[in-house]
Amino acid sequence: VQLQASGGGLVQTGGSLRLSCAASGRTFNIYVMGWFRQAPEKEREFVAFISRTGGLTNYGDSVKGRFTISRDNAKNMVYLQMNSLKPEDTAVYYCAAAQIYTSTPERFDYWGQGTQVTVSS
Repeated sequence: VQLQASGGGLVQTGGSLRLSCAASGRTFNIYVMGWFRQAPEKEREFVAFISRTGGLTNYGDSVKGRFTISRDNAKNMVYLQMNSLKPEDTAVYYCAAAQIYTSTPERFDYWGQGTQVTVSS
């Protein structure tokens, strides 16, 4: 499956952004979809994942209550709504696909190219 993330940009503290990830290729709805982020000189960090049907979600502690992951299997899309953004949310955000429920980057099989999110103070 090929993944293409978009929607990043520059936003002020407290603002919102919605990231999108378009999937093509193999059947989209067989995959658990996730979002990760990586800031300069830091390890890749788990942000969220969503189950195949969308009924199960999981979030990293740093984004709980602020970010919401969703998916539209009819459109082969996954989204990340980010609210109450903070400067520490600044990173490149990646969407990824896995065959199991996991928050471990190494267990994800496919990755998009990343989209930059910058939150100014």
